Amino acid sequence: MNIDTNKKNAISFYKTAYLGKPKEAVEKYVGKEYIQHNPAVANGTQGFIDYFDKMQREYPEKSIEFLRCIAEGDLVALHTRQIWPGNDQYVTMDFFRFDEAGKICEHWDSIQQVPTDAANNNGMF
Repeated sequence: MNIDTNKKNAISFYKTAYLGKPKEAVEKYVGKEYIQHNPAVANGTQGFIDYFDKMQREYPEKSIEFLRCIAEGDLVALHTRQIWPGNDQYVTMDFFRFDEAGKICEHWDSIQQVPTDAANNNGMF
């Protein structure tokens, strides 16, 4: 297992799906099983594809910026900034587990809208 390759593949997987090609992302980067922990997305690859296809139809103008990518063992964590129509901004943390073949097999995430007011000036990015 190569941590640098896993980092590159996690970013490519997410970017490909997010920008409207979830089936291609699954074909290139997902292994024999795909365990989904996001309660809004059905388990398995078809649930992932359906979710991102719908997101692309409804919000084709969204964008994503990858801010951090951290890997340890078989896990990769991504810290992203997403901008949606109306300039709604979100910070996300995604975690991917890779199988022994270097394919994504499990996913967890957390998403939070960036507030207009904050108790500090540190920002979320």
